[in-house]
Amino acid sequence: MTRFFSLAVMAFVISGAVSAQHVNIGIKAGLNLYNINNSNDVKYDLKPGINVGLLGHIHLNKQFAFQPELVFSGQGAKYTTGGVETKLNLNYLNVPLMLQYMFDNGFRLHAGPQFGFLMSANAVTNDVKTDVNDNFKPLDIAIGVGLGYIHVPSGFGLNARYNHGLNNINENTSVKSTNRGFQLGVFYQFQHKS
Repeated sequence: MTRFFSLAVMAFVISGAVSAQHVNIGIKAGLNLYNINNSNDVKYDLKPGINVGLLGHIHLNKQFAFQPELVFSGQGAKYTTGGVETKLNLNYLNVPLMLQYMFDNGFRLHAGPQFGFLMSANAVTNDVKTDVNDNFKPLDIAIGVGLGYIHVPSGFGLNARYNHGLNNINENTSVKSTNRGFQLGVFYQFQHKS
């Protein structure tokens, strides 16, 4: 069901981008610094990961644009129990739907919802990997806010974003856990139109 929904969202995003008048298609990649916030005050450490994907930049007018994305995102957290570190790896297919305000100098502010579809979840302790998919819900809903800059003549740019999880990703109903993370990256828009 989750895979079907992911494909439906991707088809919707692509068809909307193709039919729009002023569209820039691009690629993006970068560094993730993610953590999990728990309602029982158990603290985890940031875990680095990567994000890589596609973007569509659809101009609505001179100042505003809609930017749907399809991004693989390596998330999770690290924690230590009894002196032994465990890395919790949560791999998502994220669909951010960002509304952007574009300044005339190449800078952009953006915000919007993000829908994350869990692809895999595992815990690694002492090089032993354990599948923990059943411990996590298949859907993560977040709000993203950030800023970016594009060098208009080349189509290359930089961006930074904070994603704040809204729903409980933990299947254990006694503890509410939400994803929280920063993303830093670069992007390139093919045949960029200003």
